Amino acid sequence: MTGIQAQKLRYIVNLTDPVFRGKYHGKKKHDDDFNLMLERARAAGVKGMIITGGSLGESRKALNLAKENNLYATIGCHPTRSSEFEKFQGGPEAYLKELDKLVASNLQGKGRVVAIGECGLDYDRTHFATPEVQKKHFRSQLYLAKKYHLPLFLHSRAAHSDFVSILNDEGFGVDGGKGNGAKGGVVHSFTGTSAEIVELTNMGFHVSVNGCSLKTADNLEASKAINLDFLMLETDAPWCSMTAAHASKAHLDTLPVSLKDLYFPPSVKPEKFAPGKLVKGRNEPCSVGGVAWVMHKLHPEATLEEVTEKSWKNTVEVFGLDELA
Repeated sequence: MTGIQAQKLRYIVNLTDPVFRGKYHGKKKHDDDFNLMLERARAAGVKGMIITGGSLGESRKALNLAKENNLYATIGCHPTRSSEFEKFQGGPEAYLKELDKLVASNLQGKGRVVAIGECGLDYDRTHFATPEVQKKHFRSQLYLAKKYHLPLFLHSRAAHSDFVSILNDEGFGVDGGKGNGAKGGVVHSFTGTSAEIVELTNMGFHVSVNGCSLKTADNLEASKAINLDFLMLETDAPWCSMTAAHASKAHLDTLPVSLKDLYFPPSVKPEKFAPGKLVKGRNEPCSVGGVAWVMHKLHPEATLEEVTEKSWKNTVEVFGLDELA
């Protein structure tokens, strides 16, 4: 069997987090190992990355990182940060205008924006932003997707009914909104039910999985319902690690040693940092191969190569990464 390192992998990560610079909760614990992390990802077969923007400020950082490293970025505001719209000088309209300007000035060339988001709804963490605030500013960002004909990078947590209702109201209910100038998109870090997967894919949206998507037996059962034509793979690094306590471990235990060494290299605690080793508790892009392996085991009708290649092609098509095709 050809190893996944030979495949073209495509996934979503959060490389703006300071842990990739050795800072944890504002405290410097080890040297900056951003470039070493990128080297590990490339060794694991990763051919490209999309850096997600979770706020106006983070979107600017994502674009800078993308330009510096020849990657891609998204621009948007995460639902748990949607209160930023209300607190922004000049109000919500001014915040949206700044996002709009950022998109307009970065549609071409190296490090370009390839999606609107991360946006959506999160009812598990309404202490950060009320459902009403989240819904209001989810709608406003959908406007940007239609205006610039960009796909959506979507977040939905414990809010499926309202999430789908808003997408339908705003013209995204059929073929991902392509009839209204949009370009579909992906619901990332999916942890919902198989019925929700069917509804989202029938609307024309893709579904992306990571370690959190494969945490429980119910998660694994739901992931079986993802048609490979709508599958994407991700890590959501530095979050959503795959751990020994997860239901996915039984499948990871069957991972060939040669691949395990690439996807899950030896790790040490931050205080014992050593160049070339992973940091415990910090998910890295190289682990996307482990996600691919578990999805292959959940879809035994497809080889590992077929799962990774299908996910790759889906991502290239949705995000318009023609130069990687």
